[in-house]
Amino acid sequence: MTSPTAAPATLLGQRAYVIYWASRAAATLGVQVQSVALGWQMYEVARQTMDVPRALLQVGFIGLVTFLPLLLLALPAGEAADRHDRRRILLYCLGAEICVALFLCAAAAGRFASVPLLLTSAALFGAARAFFAPANAALGPMLVPRELLPRAIAWNSLAWQSASIAGPALGGLLLLHSPALAFGATSCLYLASFAGLALIRAETKPAAQAGSRLALIKEGLAYVWRQRVVFGAISLDLFAVLLGGATALLPAFARDVLHVGPEGFGWLRAAPAIGATFVGLVLARAPIKRHAGPIMFWGVAAFGAATIVFGLSSSFWLSIAALAVLGGADMLSVFVRQTLVQLVTPDPMRGRVAAVSTLFISASNELGEFESGVVARFLGPIGAALFGGVGALIVTGLWAKLFPELRKADRLE
Repeated sequence: MTSPTAAPATLLGQRAYVIYWASRAAATLGVQVQSVALGWQMYEVARQTMDVPRALLQVGFIGLVTFLPLLLLALPAGEAADRHDRRRILLYCLGAEICVALFLCAAAAGRFASVPLLLTSAALFGAARAFFAPANAALGPMLVPRELLPRAIAWNSLAWQSASIAGPALGGLLLLHSPALAFGATSCLYLASFAGLALIRAETKPAAQAGSRLALIKEGLAYVWRQRVVFGAISLDLFAVLLGGATALLPAFARDVLHVGPEGFGWLRAAPAIGATFVGLVLARAPIKRHAGPIMFWGVAAFGAATIVFGLSSSFWLSIAALAVLGGADMLSVFVRQTLVQLVTPDPMRGRVAAVSTLFISASNELGEFESGVVARFLGPIGAALFGGVGALIVTGLWAKLFPELRKADRLE
């Protein structure tokens, strides 16, 4: 394998990958800015007529309506990514996302945003992301030699986390001016990502596969089920993050617990990505090679513990620190999971496996937001954070017992 010092230059020599990496970073930055703006605007609109628990529930509904299209479309989207040109799929999806962002910008500028309108926009965005995610995950490995794949995954994660630092902070600053400006910036970032993908000159269509759409979908599901390491890794992420999704509660923590306003809210949203980026930089230079399974489990356990600390904190800076640890621990487990899944999955099946993985990840993220909103409705934001952190710790112990193959997974080469 290429040495840590030589690897970045080697990756930079892969022109198509570099363009893909930059495009991915721009799209992720747009998603983060949009997420901050949409959550904050939903909370503000709902608080005009609702109390705090009911307004939090509306914020949680954003996650639910974003996830539902993915639930319906993920498997056909995975089959499409294994049959059609992956770059072209991404271009269509980004075009749809640009339209959604421009509509949200117009609604904010025209002051006609409402709870139903914001939820409808989130659902349309979710439908586009259902096709975007598996095609995006499957495209990256086509653009680098196999021996560089673990390091490319680290750099992909680093791009995501770096954008996740800048996105919430930028979103918070833009919200100080207006939500319309935040949504306008989102549409520009999606447009930049679209332009980057249009410049890629490489083979981005997978090899032709025989069989009906239903047969290919069944084949992908059967593969994930048989591969205990793959199924264990993505299901661990599902249930741990589903319970420990503290980020959905951040509008309430920023406004009603820590009293820091939209700028503080942006930094709270950025804190997990700050920790994740630090870990990502370490992994990009020196990817994990041994003891992958135990490292992943310790990462998920640290994620749950940091969520508990965040829930108990009444200090803005302690909350920032807890969220940074949470993000770093999540980055560690995500890197191991993504590398394991990509290394054991053949290219003709990457779209379908990525679709199942995306379904699980989105269930943990979007449904996690909904779960946090529902629990906060009854326990309040602090109680919901504590409930999620304890739940993540319980899941970690249970999965370590149920999936010994994953616990004993060793090499990432």
